[in-house]
Amino acid sequence: MTEVGYKKVLVAEDSSVIQNLLKKILLFENCKLTSAKDGQSVIDKYKNEDFDLIIMDINLPVLDGLSATKEIRLLEGDKGNIPIIGISGNAKNLPVSEFFEAGMNEYVQKPLNYDELISLVKKYTAE
Repeated sequence: MTEVGYKKVLVAEDSSVIQNLLKKILLFENCKLTSAKDGQSVIDKYKNEDFDLIIMDINLPVLDGLSATKEIRLLEGDKGNIPIIGISGNAKNLPVSEFFEAGMNEYVQKPLNYDELISLVKKYTAE
């Protein structure tokens, strides 16, 4: 973490409404958010900056969340081990096992449950 006391979270979400919701929720948890609207942008931003956690939507343009997660897991060293929480509103079409096989640590269904999300953020950003 570069800023004392803050947790740096990269949010991969193409909906500005969900981005704003996550920003408001995570602000109370001392998180500084950086947003990316597609899977390729997530990879590019993550390669150039350190984060404590990634929250990854499954259905992203350019490169979907599962593919982006797989690419991140191929990065060398600690970069490939960042915690990733998958989120999706229509994941009922995919078995949950696909999220974990892609390398996600957790999965949260939309609409987002505040307590569940905060619990996972705390779990993966505890110092």
